[in-house]
Amino acid sequence: MKQTEINKLSKEDLQDKLIESQKQLEELKMTHAISPLENPLQIRSARRVVARLKTAISNQEA
Repeated sequence: MKQTEINKLSKEDLQDKLIESQKQLEELKMTHAISPLENPLQIRSARRVVARLKTAISNQEA
């Protein structure tokens, strides 16, 4: 998810996407712990999406 897409979302949508992205990140981590992922860079990109969403939420609150 790109920053331009994130900036267009409302606060409620951001929170929904954050929950969804955090679940995806946890699932990727669990899968990678059991058997290595074909593309472990997915974990990095998922982690960065979560950080972008959290930043966008905090910017809207301020």
